[in-house]
Amino acid sequence: MPDRVWQKSSYSGDDASRDCVEVATAPGGEALLLRESEDPAAVLHVTSPSLHALLIACKAPPT
Repeated sequence: MPDRVWQKSSYSGDDASRDCVEVATAPGGEALLLRESEDPAAVLHVTSPSLHALLIACKAPPT
């Protein structure tokens, strides 16, 4: 997906060799694309609500 503008977290710093998760908007803008910079060919398509739910679950204290 060479036409996408991938963004990485500011926590990754400016070091281009640093691996991180990157995000881009999918065609049509109805989903997000996620990839690991170490393996940019493997792209995960997610909806905004599902990504939001995942982040909330990750931040929740253990039960």
